[in-house]
Amino acid sequence: PVQRIVEREVHIPQVQIVDEIVEVPVQRQIQVPMITKVQKIVEIPQVEIVEQEVQVPVQKHRHIPMVSVVQRIIEVPQVEFVDRIVEVPVQRQVQVPMITKQ
Repeated sequence: PVQRIVEREVHIPQVQIVDEIVEVPVQRQIQVPMITKVQKIVEIPQVEIVEQEVQVPVQKHRHIPMVSVVQRIIEVPQVEFVDRIVEVPVQRQVQVPMITKQ
């Protein structure tokens, strides 16, 4: 047998690729901190009241008399001088001669 090569047209079905965009939700992993409550013993300072007796000096009140100056009108008796004219004898000096004994 002899082989022959024959060309022929063959219909090959074409495949059409259609891309469709679909939104997919993004999932992220986040670390969430956990809160834990721990009971702890706390010392609360107590207030101690210490009372002391304190001597308070007694305050005495005294009434001090106030000196005040008041002006008053008083009548002063007037002294009246009465002059009298009196005649006084005039004295004269006379020189008397001296007598000496020898």
